[in-house]
Amino acid sequence: MDLGTAMRWTAERFPDRAAVRGSGRHLGYREWDARTNQLARALAGAGVRPGDRVALALAGGEPLASLHLAAQKLGAVSVPLSTRFSPDELRYCVEDSGARLLVTDPANAERAAAAAAGGAVVVREAAELDAAAGREPDHASDAHPAETDTSVMLYTSGTTGRPKGVPRTHRAEHSAAVAHAVQTQQRLGEVVLGVMPMFHTMGLRTLLASIVVGGTWVAQPAFDAEESLELITAQDVTSLYLVPTIYWSLVRTGRLHEARALDRLAYAGAAMTPALAEQLVAEVGPRAFVNHFGSTEIYTFTIGPDVAAKPGSAGRAGIFSRVRLVAPEPGAAPDALVGPGEQGQVIVSMQSPEAFGGYWQRPDADAKSIRDGWYYTGDLAVADEDGDLWVSGRVDDMINSGGENLYPDEIEAALVRCPAVDDVCVVGLPDDRWGQAVTAFVVPARGTEPMPAVDEAIAYAREALPSLKRPKRVIAVASIPRSGVGKTLRRTLVAGEFDALADSAPEASRA
Repeated sequence: MDLGTAMRWTAERFPDRAAVRGSGRHLGYREWDARTNQLARALAGAGVRPGDRVALALAGGEPLASLHLAAQKLGAVSVPLSTRFSPDELRYCVEDSGARLLVTDPANAERAAAAAAGGAVVVREAAELDAAAGREPDHASDAHPAETDTSVMLYTSGTTGRPKGVPRTHRAEHSAAVAHAVQTQQRLGEVVLGVMPMFHTMGLRTLLASIVVGGTWVAQPAFDAEESLELITAQDVTSLYLVPTIYWSLVRTGRLHEARALDRLAYAGAAMTPALAEQLVAEVGPRAFVNHFGSTEIYTFTIGPDVAAKPGSAGRAGIFSRVRLVAPEPGAAPDALVGPGEQGQVIVSMQSPEAFGGYWQRPDADAKSIRDGWYYTGDLAVADEDGDLWVSGRVDDMINSGGENLYPDEIEAALVRCPAVDDVCVVGLPDDRWGQAVTAFVVPARGTEPMPAVDEAIAYAREALPSLKRPKRVIAVASIPRSGVGKTLRRTLVAGEFDALADSAPEASRA
């Protein structure tokens, strides 16, 4: 199945059903199908041919979604790029992908122009293409992409080195959308909030799964908690799929209980603390609450189907997935399985229809991550007596302190419950005595001064954590660095790129 066909079939089933609502243009499925046909012709008029890359550097919302779908219908490859990329990062991705066209908007035009300067790519405004589409007939493109053709190229966030291109086929994208609909217990006609960025797999999955189930995609170009609550309540949003940091923001509005129609919750992208899960259950009382554990490369690893009953559990392999836990040492073979209750690294079969086929022009990355038909995720987990996985962190995030291997996630889950703390990130900083010292960066709660927040976090750790896992140092900061989709950028803190508001180090050195 190719995505253009999936869109057309949904429009045939539900021509008058609301397809797009929220900020911007409102369209039914017949109208959206027609508009994306016209946009596909406008892209062809701009010189785009089947197989060409179309880079998209613009804010979220209906214009970006429609351009992405138009590229699918033309048989071109959509390359949505992060709005947080610097001009140099944007230039790298545009050139690396071999994009023929770079589409932008007024908010991103200057950055796009700088990225394209001196290169071969043509820059066009989204509004210009939209106007051109209005002059085109509503006829489907003559292109007929195969399900094995590339649909989209997503670029990883690049927390280490250059971003890596992840080409994904129509088959992989459609399979992931179907899996998402099933695994998050979507219903026909589900109403979802489209706020996750479409340069990230979660944003695309929300969009495409909505089309698969004939749902309504409520567009919000950029997250704002109060605006989100207005859209959720006004549009009777029934389902959310977000990162934990956005859920925290929604809870802190004190208004989430107003979302009367909302009864489906799902999250991915980062660990959710039990404290946040408990608050969401109390505020929403969801009928379905799902933890999705996966990646850009293979959309689904495992699914925790009942967060309320088992907070933090990543569950078991998804419907199209096969998962193993193998020895955490580098170079471990796919058959080096760990024993019951032992920690291992998560590997996933590349035979999944949701899987990519390898990184774009990066044989070095393929050699590191793909072996003998298995994708090595870099995540560590333990299976419980039920066979459900509990993710304990990343191989690269492990802290070796005094010869013991410690993982940030469980320490963070304890410290975030401290009343004086709004947010927390735990890393290992170099230390002469310990090798790496467990260090907690905390954001003081509203109304709490930085040094008292540090002191209270230290006192809380003494009660909540065994001595081995207690932070040797606590540093108060204004915010925790995160990517555009809410992933914690630990390496920024390890590299010393922070401004301390308060620091326990002087007291710790005298202890």
